[in-house]
Amino acid sequence: MFALAVYGYWGFKVGNTSIMKVFFSIVIPIGIMILWGAFGSPKANIQLSAQLHLLLEALLFLVPAGLLLSLKNVKLAWFYGFTVIVNRIFMMLLDQ
Repeated sequence: MFALAVYGYWGFKVGNTSIMKVFFSIVIPIGIMILWGAFGSPKANIQLSAQLHLLLEALLFLVPAGLLLSLKNVKLAWFYGFTVIVNRIFMMLLDQ
């Protein structure tokens, strides 16, 4: 959920006009949800190989750290990125 909030916040910040800010802050998170639902979720219609799934996870969940860095929120970016990596390590260790 935090990643979606970051995508929306970033979309709002990069929009030039009020309409673009609202558009980006809504459309980008919805696009991410659709992408995850179609390819990444456990009940996805299209199942990816383990390597592609890991790549999709890395892209969808680590990009927000880069977006936070681009918005000059360095501490939150590092904390979020560290949390995502530690979570994924525990998921692998617990075979989830």
